[in-house]
Amino acid sequence: MMNRMDATRFEALADAHGAAIGRWPLAEQDAAFAYLAEAPEAAQALLDQARVLDEALDTLRPPSPSLALRDAVLSAAPRPKAGWSLGRWLAGAGVGAALAAACAAGVVIGVDIAAPSSATGLDAVSQTVAVEDDWFALPDMESQS
Repeated sequence: MMNRMDATRFEALADAHGAAIGRWPLAEQDAAFAYLAEAPEAAQALLDQARVLDEALDTLRPPSPSLALRDAVLSAAPRPKAGWSLGRWLAGAGVGAALAAACAAGVVIGVDIAAPSSATGLDAVSQTVAVEDDWFALPDMESQS
């Protein structure tokens, strides 16, 4: 259900949000368009007044800060600490050592997993299954052929 809008509410919204109804709150836009259709002359006059203000505000530029203000702000800003402190160095070294240890562990595990066995192909599978599970071994395919 759409609320009806009167001239007072339309004027307040135009003053607050400008002449473009599309920039007004979504909950108010349908009622504003309905009021514009009901009273086009009054609504258009209010939008024209708002448009004059919009154009005046669009021409304004913010003032540049003075050099004194700029210098005061920069002098009040905290300064970064120069150089390395022992704590920062140790923290960095600890992270580096941890990463190096993780890389070394990955290489050792990767080499261990990828180490070739003496058997190849189906023999390797049958040996692996036989070792892993004593009661089940794949038949030797080469002796059957």
